Amino acid sequence: MDGNVITFFNFSGQFYALLGAAMAALAGIGSAIGIGIAGQAAAGVVSEDPNKFGQVLVLQALPGTQGIYGLLIAFIILIKVGFLGGNGATDITVSQGAFIFASSLPVGLVGIFSGIAQGKAAAAGIMLVGKKPSELAKGMIFAAMVETYAVLALLISFLMLNSIKL
Repeated sequence: MDGNVITFFNFSGQFYALLGAAMAALAGIGSAIGIGIAGQAAAGVVSEDPNKFGQVLVLQALPGTQGIYGLLIAFIILIKVGFLGGNGATDITVSQGAFIFASSLPVGLVGIFSGIAQGKAAAAGIMLVGKKPSELAKGMIFAAMVETYAVLALLISFLMLNSIKL
């Protein structure tokens, strides 16, 4: 085999750690899609009644938290391995890098799916507000129920990441 060919097993620990930071940041995909779904519903409601803008904006913003959680874990990974903070990259083993990558999976994967699901729930809440403006709190609760699983994924990723000794 050509010596210039990089195989899966030749990557360094730093590569896997950076891959983990990127995986965590993928939660932003779920947020972007979820906010887009909710935004479409919000635009429809506001086109009928511009005075409901503030109420529907609150609901549209809710799916954005998954991206924030992913970004938080990505920053923690980058700080842990020395890419942020001015200390220079820490020399870590492939095994440690793989553990860091694994710790990013809960927040990254759950963030993608829960952001989309929360966008759908927020869109339904927005439609509720369109018909009955006094029911904003109920619409927020419906969307916030999905948030529970994003928070649990954040917690699992955080605990996993903090258990890795470098």
